Amino acid sequence: MQGLHNLRFLALVFLTCFCGATLMADETLIIDDRSSGELESASGNSWRLITDVVMGGRSSGELTLATIDNKACLRLQGDVSLANRGGFIQAALDIGDTAAADASSYSGLFLEVYGNDQDYNVHLRTDDVWLPWQSYRASFRAPGRWQTLRLPFDQFTGYRIEKKLDLKHLERIGLVAIGHAFSADLCVAKIGLYRD
Repeated sequence: MQGLHNLRFLALVFLTCFCGATLMADETLIIDDRSSGELESASGNSWRLITDVVMGGRSSGELTLATIDNKACLRLQGDVSLANRGGFIQAALDIGDTAAADASSYSGLFLEVYGNDQDYNVHLRTDDVWLPWQSYRASFRAPGRWQTLRLPFDQFTGYRIEKKLDLKHLERIGLVAIGHAFSADLCVAKIGLYRD
């Protein structure tokens, strides 16, 4: 009888440890960790460059693969110009067909970034967003060293949209240099969702 009791206890310990490890692993959802070695993200979709040229602006940029301090990263570089009512360059990733589309059980986004001590934005688009200038936005400063930043979803504010951010229907993430004329240089080694 004692042997059976010990066996049940060991099974309970094993299940507790196993479930704990599973829960720990589920605390984040990686959207991209640059493991592909291409512009394709870990979620399967590819990053693409969007600039204000699509609306008549004159900003210019490029999206490349880089290695900074031994970390593979996606690098957004270019010149943001306010000429002709422009003012942005963006690395955009569609996520509507990935596990990240439903972020309702997560607290926010995390980013591992390296930059040039400038301010950048993350723009989220949902299926409620119809017009090109609409998004839900949060700002961050990218330091001149690798740093992991957390952007809680409650810090994202709607831009020219009245509807509340619908975390069940995310369509796209944009990493954006915007708002003032400057030289952008933003590297991202990892991006994903986190739970508190």
